[in-house]
Amino acid sequence: METSRRTVLASAAAVGLTAAVAGTSYASAGRTPTKELFGKLADGTKVYRWSLANGGTRMKVLSYGGIVQSLELPDRHGRYTNVSLGYDNIEAYVAGTTFFGALIGRYGNRIAKGRFTLDGKTHQLSVNDGENSLHGGAKGFDTRVWDVEPFKDASGVGLRMRYTSVDGEMGYPGTLRVTVTYTLDSRGDWRIDYAATTDKATVVNLTNHTYYNLAGEGSGDILGHELTLAAGRYTPTDAGLIPTGELAKVAGTPFDFRRAKTVGEDIRVSHPQLVTAKGFDHNWVLDKGITKRPEHFATLRDPESGRGMTIATTEPGVQFYSGNFLDGTLTGPSGRTYRQGDGLCLETQHFPDSPNQPKFPSTVLRPGQTYRSSTVHGFSAR
Repeated sequence: METSRRTVLASAAAVGLTAAVAGTSYASAGRTPTKELFGKLADGTKVYRWSLANGGTRMKVLSYGGIVQSLELPDRHGRYTNVSLGYDNIEAYVAGTTFFGALIGRYGNRIAKGRFTLDGKTHQLSVNDGENSLHGGAKGFDTRVWDVEPFKDASGVGLRMRYTSVDGEMGYPGTLRVTVTYTLDSRGDWRIDYAATTDKATVVNLTNHTYYNLAGEGSGDILGHELTLAAGRYTPTDAGLIPTGELAKVAGTPFDFRRAKTVGEDIRVSHPQLVTAKGFDHNWVLDKGITKRPEHFATLRDPESGRGMTIATTEPGVQFYSGNFLDGTLTGPSGRTYRQGDGLCLETQHFPDSPNQPKFPSTVLRPGQTYRSSTVHGFSAR
């Protein structure tokens, strides 16, 4: 028997599973988010944790990196758990290299050899992934302390986070002024709106790097999760995980998720691309292309808990990463270690290495233009 989300949430409230009863610091549904001190950086900078809740979804976000430190959802019985991987202390986030829950910029994913040419000038970026630049370089947006403004309005409750990346930071040209807004609406949907302006021509590709395990953080692997992606093509990569430029068809390959199948169904097939990446770590070319408004492209479901997630975006691509490099050395808030496949990412984006791939959609931003991108996560339990 299927249970609607509304019934699940009513049941959760009836058995006292609200934030207040559970003793967490979450604000009551629909109220302005609250903050608490999470820790301090080595230079004494304070890092705050913001708590917000609406429509049955609960979230905790750090001012450091805009990190989603916790995302709590009910299962089919109304029982809440955190479904995002992360840490319980600031020191682990500072030392970490996995980008758990973080805002990514200036450029999500990889740029070959950390180099690109724009308007006849070559720019050398910070290299932090072999010979390539990954997720903005050694000190990308995931390592910056953002200015955070809480709000409550007709759209829901949320956080407006701002950061100014100065000209030359990590090798990127132009002073980039960025605003990222997290909103939880009355349905419990989580919307991310990105906006940026520049004073010099530059490249921009922002995303969020939350790792999901809908059965619960620290509960085991996600190989039994069912995934659907509305994408008929993907971008194969070389040994350094840089796209070759080909837009390959998924038909007849392990990369075909046009119909729901488990993440683990084909992950160990001896396909050259899976061997190179040690699993899925590729960009899917979404059938919908670039859109003015977020359009649905993905559905993820955990059959055991009944939790489901849909994703809609304005972006033309998504990086599906199956947690291939989690090696058992990291410990989450549950006190359990993370091993290969214990979480997955669905990072909405323009394609990797687009500044060096003229056939890919452009990521160039010029003065007078505003970069905009939106992604909406919808949650359910049945």
